[in-house]
Amino acid sequence: MRNTSSALIRREPTGPQPCGQRRAALSGSGGGSRCRREPRCRPPLPPSAMNAENFSASERLVTAAYVRQGAQGRRAHELRLRALLEQGKCPEDGWDESTIELFLHELAIMDSNNFLGNCGVGEREGRVSSELVARRHYRLIHGIGRSGDISAVQPKAAGSSLLNKLTNSLVLDIIKLAGVRTVTNCFVVPMATGMSLTLCFLTLRHKRPKAKYIIWPRIDQKSCFKSMITAGFEPVVIENVLEGDELRTDIEAVEAKIKALGAENILCVHSTTSCFAPRVPDRLEELAVICANYDIPHIVNNAYGVQSSKCMHLIQQGARIGRIDAFVQSLDKNFMVPVGGAIIAGFNESFIQEISKMYPGRASASPSLDVLITLLSLGASGYKQLLKERKEMFFYLSSELKKLADNHNERLLDTPHNPISLAMSLKNLDENNDAAVTQLGSMLFTRQVSGARVVPCGSVQTVNNYTFKGFMSHANDYPCAYLNAASAIGIKKQDVDVFLKRLDKCLKTSRKEAKKQKTVNEISNSDTGTEELED
Repeated sequence: MRNTSSALIRREPTGPQPCGQRRAALSGSGGGSRCRREPRCRPPLPPSAMNAENFSASERLVTAAYVRQGAQGRRAHELRLRALLEQGKCPEDGWDESTIELFLHELAIMDSNNFLGNCGVGEREGRVSSELVARRHYRLIHGIGRSGDISAVQPKAAGSSLLNKLTNSLVLDIIKLAGVRTVTNCFVVPMATGMSLTLCFLTLRHKRPKAKYIIWPRIDQKSCFKSMITAGFEPVVIENVLEGDELRTDIEAVEAKIKALGAENILCVHSTTSCFAPRVPDRLEELAVICANYDIPHIVNNAYGVQSSKCMHLIQQGARIGRIDAFVQSLDKNFMVPVGGAIIAGFNESFIQEISKMYPGRASASPSLDVLITLLSLGASGYKQLLKERKEMFFYLSSELKKLADNHNERLLDTPHNPISLAMSLKNLDENNDAAVTQLGSMLFTRQVSGARVVPCGSVQTVNNYTFKGFMSHANDYPCAYLNAASAIGIKKQDVDVFLKRLDKCLKTSRKEAKKQKTVNEISNSDTGTEELED
């Protein structure tokens, strides 16, 4: 890789420097011990191509006043970087792209594969054949972690290690901002939610070697179920109870099953916050109290719950009055980045560190890089604004979908405990034709409506030898077929308006086709009756 100045490598650092212990941690020595003077220690700024000496040399070529003005402009960028490194929090206001790219380029220069005189003779030296691939990753090639710990510092990749630590710190700040204020630790893992849950279960195996069951209030999403199977445990499915239109946690059944199986044989309770209506978030507070009373770990699937203050409040309250060991959330669903990353967070710092050490080998830095860029771009105020807009759009979608449902003699199901997803009945379609419900889903999809789910009655699905009746509806026999729509982070009013317009057209078309089919069936039956009379 070509760099602009050898001063990037040879330059002696200026300004406040980290103490010996922090410097040892960055170099990978010293066992990663925490400095006792932590609040006073300042992490080093990344090396700068245009330091004071280089600016002075520039004055021989360009008028000194202009150079000083340029130096002041650069200083504004550096002050942002220093604030980020010293505070480890998401900046209140988002950064411009030039500051972010400057930061990323200088982080990359700290990795050995970008040293001007580097000579690599190992099997993994950050070599990249394609220049396009190198640019895509900002030349941060070494990934994150070491072979024994995804959170460990790499001696040959100080820049990538700093990126990893900063990302985890910013994400922790955002989780607190979103409502879980007592969370103590978290880390970004380059796996989606399902595999991240599996990592949590595998970590608990070492703490509870006799356990073989996981108590799981039913939610019809395959990744949740398969995360337990993949970890080698037997899911114990607790069916939900119908309260009005809502499907809620059967707390009595959970406690009865714990007593029947024996607490020592149960690895954990695996609960859920964010979900498709009419399923609503689990009764997290009651579950947390049960887990505390029986000394059973509690893992929460908070896949897209960071965007919901209600989901985050449930986690905060559950941890306050009971037990929650870890909660897992998706990066793409909560931060609008590409699929492939998750956040594992919790209230016991040592347990979260155990989970990170369970990850075998190094890992891709792409999810960490994506979310770091996103948070620096948005800033805390930008992310809070997205949360506010999402909530406003939820109420707008709810109001307009109810009007549309009334126009088609359907109804918006009453699910006040679900803060993200809505459901509209499809009784008329289902009564006319069993296939009409799934046909509506196809019609919406071909009209470029993505994300809407149609759920017929009585669907049966087998997942890893376990048969779910009424699959997708979270219950064996939900009273009606229905359609789901969600107000997720990033949704705009235009999305809602276009969806409702296309749904209205599809429902009208479906009704016409159902009437036409009914007429054909009546004529066919009439002709059959006439033939029988003639015979």
